[in-house]
Amino acid sequence: MNSADSNHSNHSSTHTPADAAVVEALKLLGKRRIALAIHDSSFPAAPGSDVGRGSPCNEGGRAFLAFARSLGFDSIQLGPQGQTPRNNPSPYDGTLFSRNLLNLDLNALASNNEENGVEGGWLSRETLDRLVQECPASDGLYSNHTYAFDACHMALNEIYQNFARKRKHGDVVAIALDAELSAFAKKHQDWLQTDALYHALAAEQGGRQYPDWTVNEDVVCTDLNLYPRRPEQDSLCEARRAALMQRHQRAIERYQLGQFLLHRQHGELHSTVNSWGLRLYGDLQVGLSPCDNWSRSRYFLERYRMGAPPSRTNPLGQPWGYGVLDPDQYLTEQATAGPALQFLSARVSKMQNGYDGLRIDHPHGLVCPWVYRNDIVDPYFAVQNGARLFSSPELPDHPELARYAITRVDQINTDVPRYADDRVRVLQSAQVDRYALLMDTVVNVVQKHGGSHEDVLCEVLSTMPYPLARAIERQGLGRFRVTQKADLDNPDDVYRSENARPEDWIMVGNHDTPSIWRLAREWRADGKARKQADYLAARLVAEPRRESFAQALADDPRKLVHAKLADIFASPAEQVMVFFADLLGIEEIYNRPGIVDPENWNLRVPPDYAVHYQHTRARGEALDLHCVLALALQARGEAFAREHRELLERLLPAGSWWADALVE
Repeated sequence: MNSADSNHSNHSSTHTPADAAVVEALKLLGKRRIALAIHDSSFPAAPGSDVGRGSPCNEGGRAFLAFARSLGFDSIQLGPQGQTPRNNPSPYDGTLFSRNLLNLDLNALASNNEENGVEGGWLSRETLDRLVQECPASDGLYSNHTYAFDACHMALNEIYQNFARKRKHGDVVAIALDAELSAFAKKHQDWLQTDALYHALAAEQGGRQYPDWTVNEDVVCTDLNLYPRRPEQDSLCEARRAALMQRHQRAIERYQLGQFLLHRQHGELHSTVNSWGLRLYGDLQVGLSPCDNWSRSRYFLERYRMGAPPSRTNPLGQPWGYGVLDPDQYLTEQATAGPALQFLSARVSKMQNGYDGLRIDHPHGLVCPWVYRNDIVDPYFAVQNGARLFSSPELPDHPELARYAITRVDQINTDVPRYADDRVRVLQSAQVDRYALLMDTVVNVVQKHGGSHEDVLCEVLSTMPYPLARAIERQGLGRFRVTQKADLDNPDDVYRSENARPEDWIMVGNHDTPSIWRLAREWRADGKARKQADYLAARLVAEPRRESFAQALADDPRKLVHAKLADIFASPAEQVMVFFADLLGIEEIYNRPGIVDPENWNLRVPPDYAVHYQHTRARGEALDLHCVLALALQARGEAFAREHRELLERLLPAGSWWADALVE
């Protein structure tokens, strides 16, 4: 295994052990995992090294992960880590195989410390200092994607120039790096050459992404025909690809060097945090980058795109424009893995080499994707009038979907909307096999890499069509329960904590929801706090304290937040996830889903988070896990609380901001 994939680290693995009281309380509550969710751009940077965006790989990112471990978190849920375009910071539009250059630890590459081996000394300290000093996001509270994109590319230019110069003059370290780079490029050639060529052509096009490329006399035609849909046509394009590879040889090698360094640094990070007892979860995004749309469209349907149907969260639906894997390419005539299945397996295999598990983003896309025509001018009209790919044998406006139908007409409830969870009423086991083929493939690949079904997280939110329910059931997978969305008037609502199952992941919010701190303040302002308080009091305390407890929650947003968190720890779900903004008491919204907003994706952990957190937690203005776990333990009843009085007093000692929450 070459160093870009190995799990060794040149960085310090010093960290504070996990909070013993938290670990003990989690065990008593039957929680197997407690994960902190944070995307790469939100990490803080170490002083003197911030170029406008966070990264888990640099010193600041590692310090924050150590901080999370010290609090008691045993897992980190990262977002997609693919390369994003300059004009789009959304990680869900990043590349499927290449890593994001903005994650490079530039400080390590600028260091002359011998411990950095082949990494150190390739970037001048003067260049890094200038990039840091000129960064417009100097307060570190928000990222500046455009500046960070340019800064990291400028840094890679210098790194590559220094590497090429030293290699030419026979420098021993450069020769060693060249050998490792060649081995890395050979191992990953299936995706690396294609992605490198795309980004070279995009640079030639002034940074524009496909399909916005133009053709003129000075530019070699760079259209989709370089990777044709029909394999028999590929030989016609092979010469054109070879010519372009030769033309952009330096740009391609530069790209490969960047990917080598990124993979090396990620491997070091993975090894380091694993040694702390911290697991990394990746994000198997449902979307495609422009790069993948350009080079891998042959695996996807021509006339249809994937989106989200109307729902209670997004009544207009969401026309994502993502590709839909072609069912005709799932299997060969011999029932072996076809091109589409091989493509999916390759994605999951690569992820399993860098993570301890993965989150399936919108698993509907693997089982029962909502599809719409891509030749309709109004995308919202198209997505609102779309259909389920495998559950539409009878629709007059989508006759071409009948050939993909797994469900028969007599198994469909035509009295409900096409997107309704109960539109498919019943399935036979052979039909479930067909619906679950891609989901089974994901789990099987994870297991082949030494994982289990418990290492797969299914982001099932408000909707769960019957075929999806059957597909995840067969693998023993759970769903997400986002309790801030709970309908308190409906005892059967999927987001109520008492309806969770042990296999589920439960959370008060995620990257697509408002901060719980913001919501608690809004609930108090608009008179909804008392309803939340009554529900939580019924979940957490017994009579006769219930009324006074509910009143305390309604009067104090801090207590309402902590009770809302305690509710998820008191639930039957054995896995808990906390978004970083909810941990730190941040009210700003990270992402407004379904819309393009310049404020999306740029919220960061404050640079002074460690000191600030200690002060705000002491005042109840940031998440106090001790308080939350004490409340959840008390929900087991007075006898249980008395049995574990010593632990409760360690969690909520006398004089703490909410010590009166202890059982009298």
